[in-house]
This record gives sequence, structure tokens and C-alpha cells, in this order.
Amino acid sequence: MALNIQPLSDRVLVEPLAAETKTASGIIIPETAKEKPQKGIVIAVGKGKKDYVMTVKSGDTVLYGKYAGTELKLGGKDYLIMREDDILAIV
Repeated sequence: MALNIQPLSDRVLVEPLAAETKTASGIIIPETAKEKPQKGIVIAVGKGKKDYVMTVKSGDTVLYGKYAGTELKLGGKDYLIMREDDILAIV
């Protein structure tokens, strides 16, 4: 899949992974009680800023804050665009 979007500066385009549908003990979680996912895959990365090298790269699985980024819909899929500073860890 080729998205026609290039994040600017220190921005990163992330595709959130699906929310959990079951707990560890096997209880099914209804749609209304599902948590917003905090894990996703990096799709595209900006070029960084002067004196700032980007740490993440396309294909990395990352953890980010619950309310990080701006939601957008491209080609029928949901994505988040956020600053690299909003990413907490590479998994």
C-alpha cells in the first residue's frame, strides 16, 4: 500500500493497532468499553529538524500516549499523525 502523504519536520504517521477484544482471562470486551489503542505501526516519518535526527523509522511498532496525535482517515483507514516526542517507546 502506498500512501501519498509525507509528514513534515518531526512528525510521524502511525497506524493504530486494533483494540483488544478479549481480556487475558477470556472475557469479551464490548465496543462501548474498549480502550483507545496506545500501540501502532509507523507508516511514514518526516525528515526531522536541523540538529534533530529522527529515531523511529517506517515499520517500527511504537507505544504512544492515550491522547497523542491528531486522528485522520485516509483511504478508509484510521491513522494518527503526531510529533516524535509523543512516542514513548519502540517495541
